[in-house]
Amino acid sequence: MALILSIETATTICSVALHLDGEIRALNSYFLDKSHSSLLQPTIRKMMDDCSFNMADLSAIAVSMGPGSYTGLRIGVSAAKGLCYALDKPLIGINTLSAMAYGVRKNNVRSYWFCPMLDARRMEVYTLLLDDQFNEIKVTHPLIVEEPPFSEYLDKQPVLFFGNGAGKCKEVIKHTNALFLDGIEPSAVYVGDLAYQKFQSRSFEDLAYFEPYYLKEFKATKPKVKV
Repeated sequence: MALILSIETATTICSVALHLDGEIRALNSYFLDKSHSSLLQPTIRKMMDDCSFNMADLSAIAVSMGPGSYTGLRIGVSAAKGLCYALDKPLIGINTLSAMAYGVRKNNVRSYWFCPMLDARRMEVYTLLLDDQFNEIKVTHPLIVEEPPFSEYLDKQPVLFFGNGAGKCKEVIKHTNALFLDGIEPSAVYVGDLAYQKFQSRSFEDLAYFEPYYLKEFKATKPKVKV
């Protein structure tokens, strides 16, 4: 039996899922900004209770590792690592963008490629490009949306763009092979789907050295002094 708890906090969404042998058993998601620190732990405890499992029954803990919000990733990864240390369970890290793409791929009836995008403020996004077999064509990277990206691929292949950063590209990427999907958000369900694959191959993280995948350095800003 493989019982995997999955945590998704890379954006404003706080999401927790429970998978048993790769099948979803429970999901709780909160679309409340800045709610992660207050809701995450109570949500995990309630989910385990509602499903009649003890924390010790878990086989592994999976976490959305980024890219995404600095604060959100810190909270999610810290919670996941804390549980792994306390319960002596393995940690599975999942790329946030890959998990989003996997969720779309499950319903992809055509040979579209996948380009998830997360808002990185201003005209920048975090993105990657995957083909219809889920092979990486372009690895996860920050992208400044100044001119049409991925033109060399769009000339040959339809690409699905989605995520909360894709809207920035609609006016820039005007191509007949560019399709935009609305309402696609990160979810712990997709994290758990990919985590089960990693669990089967025993692909675990090193707890001592695992850190969120921030992708960019954090730049602190000083608050403005009110006169």
